[in-house]
Amino acid sequence: MKTALLEKKDIGGMCLNWGCIPTKAFLESAKFFARLKTAENLGIDGIDLNKVSFNWTSAKKRSSGIVRKLTAGINFLLKKNGVEVITGEARITSANTISIANRLLETRKILIATGSYPPPLGSDIPAGKLVQVHDLLQMDELPKRIVLVGHGPVSLEIAQFFQLIDHDITVISPAENLLPGVDDYLRQYILKKARGQGIRILENARIKGATDEILQVDNLEIPYDLVINCSWRNGIVPPSDVDLEADANGFIPVDDMMQTRVPGIYAAGDVNGLSYLAHMASAQGVFVVNHIQGVEGSMDLKQCPINIYTVPEVAQIGFTEAEIREKGIEYRIGEFPMSANGKALAEDTAEGMIRILSGKKLGEVLGVQIIAANATDLIAEAAAFMSVEATVYDVARTVHAHPTVAEVFLEAGMDAADKPIHK
Repeated sequence: MKTALLEKKDIGGMCLNWGCIPTKAFLESAKFFARLKTAENLGIDGIDLNKVSFNWTSAKKRSSGIVRKLTAGINFLLKKNGVEVITGEARITSANTISIANRLLETRKILIATGSYPPPLGSDIPAGKLVQVHDLLQMDELPKRIVLVGHGPVSLEIAQFFQLIDHDITVISPAENLLPGVDDYLRQYILKKARGQGIRILENARIKGATDEILQVDNLEIPYDLVINCSWRNGIVPPSDVDLEADANGFIPVDDMMQTRVPGIYAAGDVNGLSYLAHMASAQGVFVVNHIQGVEGSMDLKQCPINIYTVPEVAQIGFTEAEIREKGIEYRIGEFPMSANGKALAEDTAEGMIRILSGKKLGEVLGVQIIAANATDLIAEAAAFMSVEATVYDVARTVHAHPTVAEVFLEAGMDAADKPIHK
């Protein structure tokens, strides 16, 4: 197919330039900084913690270098594959035409992948005291007392970063549940852990007023230097002469093929409101291209991993325990703690565990939940098992290298099959 990419700003969008990649780079720097405090556990002496500090400027420089490298790679691939990149704000003028940069393009299919944005907080916070997440990349110094407002994994991940570098951090969630869609077992575990680390978390809370130094949150007064807007995101609807029928939150409705109500126009990623995850946006994009090429298939959102980059990390895929109960499915849980895994102990990262939820009758894997230092990497194995409709017996029969953290899958699979070895 002859393809054009119409880009308003930067190749790679939010994820690469201001979201997923730079924030994980910052978080990794902060995790390394925090681990220095426990270096003696690994037999390392001589580190004077009074002389160790977190250098925000250097951390930003490292992050920017990673972004530049990946951006260059994407630009190379676009050129290599003959994709025409046109910079500017595009306008859909019909189901088969788009105007951009004083050009009118004729096309057979249109794929909208414009992403999402955090809506304004609607609070009277003084000017200069409220920023967006991407504004952090432009700041020369980080204030000491930070308040994050919003709910979802991003709020907790940004909070974790500031906690690791010893800043005072508060998370204010207007919603009753800071982590919607996350299994209740995982949610309770990670919120208890975060609070134990010193992160103040207020759920179902509202900012009632603000001065330059104090936020009035319900009946509490919280000292602060900066508020970061982490609001639940709204879709970015592109300018269009065609009615895309977006809802009040900017989400464009799509069918099972990701096609909008306008034949030939598709929407993938955040803008369709089905998921806020970058990997799901990418998967939907590939799915749409295959559909256009005549390759039929289906997408199952329950086979999409959900990752939360905290310390420890949290990941899940498939159905939550509550969803399984609601469906009336008889199930069992296979578990194994990281504290019994040799590799995790050797790495001094033995906090957490794995849970495999499976059907009681046939043993089909219904969901997997992981709490571990590298849970967001481990969950890929669960995704592979679920994509082929594996059972816990398949998991238990899969040979895992030793010693590896991934052996917890084998152990949990055996436990679910009622054949535990090391439990």
